[in-house]
Amino acid sequence: MGQAVRALPAAITDPQLARSDYVENCGGCHGVDGSAAPAQLPELRDRVGWFMCTREARAYLIRLPNVAHSRIKDNQQLADLMNYVVFGLGGDSAPAEADPFTADEIARERQHALSSISLKAERARHVESAIRQCGAPASLRLLYPGQKG
Repeated sequence: MGQAVRALPAAITDPQLARSDYVENCGGCHGVDGSAAPAQLPELRDRVGWFMCTREARAYLIRLPNVAHSRIKDNQQLADLMNYVVFGLGGDSAPAEADPFTADEIARERQHALSSISLKAERARHVESAIRQCGAPASLRLLYPGQKG
């Protein structure tokens, strides 16, 4: 797998459940290991952590429809899943100073699910901010490394 794996935050109450929740709720589209290529979906592996470098992009991750409207209603359980995604699958892409998601943050942000904007345009906006403000690689503009046209 070759993935750089950062230690999962202690804030994850049950790491095995967080991984299981990811596989059951996200892995079908994003891939069990965070790589969905060549599907036209954002790759999470070694990349998703860059979205933690701005407050707005961090909120975006929670406001994505499949996260905000997740069948996981317990906010701590959803925070654990998101922390698994960002700090586990995201490897070293999250800034070292990035704090884990909290149940309160999940509860607050999921009430503002993205619904009336282009998800592609919103993602592109946050990617450009991550590149400009945080030194994210330009390849983050692609949905996955090596994407063609």
